[in-house]
Amino acid sequence: MFEQLGNLLGGGTNEGFGAVVSDVLAQQGGVAGLVEKFQQGGLGELVQSWVGTGGNLPVSADQIQSVLGSDAVTQIAGKLGIDPQQASDLVAQYLPGIVDQLTPNGELPVGGDMLSQGLGALGKLFG
Repeated sequence: MFEQLGNLLGGGTNEGFGAVVSDVLAQQGGVAGLVEKFQQGGLGELVQSWVGTGGNLPVSADQIQSVLGSDAVTQIAGKLGIDPQQASDLVAQYLPGIVDQLTPNGELPVGGDMLSQGLGALGKLFG
């Protein structure tokens, strides 16, 4: 899936998108911070589907824009060299699966440095 994204962006590699996703997670306070932000934005059921062990509910580009904010989306777009709408679309397409992969037991990481644990798991996705 990430190889396809890398090819779509013209790089043929996932490193750029992986770094951007890492940045998004870091800016939001890791997986737990991202989940909290979605809950505060009224999308708790949606984000819990990503964390849980069932199917992942889809998220729209507009919802990504609303939750992350236009500044964050503009930063993502700049790092990828695409326009903000494309960035929102890509994040909407891949974020549910990424959060799902970072919460394999249907639970947020606990103990220690949650951001490091999440980024370590993210590295395995792109490794």
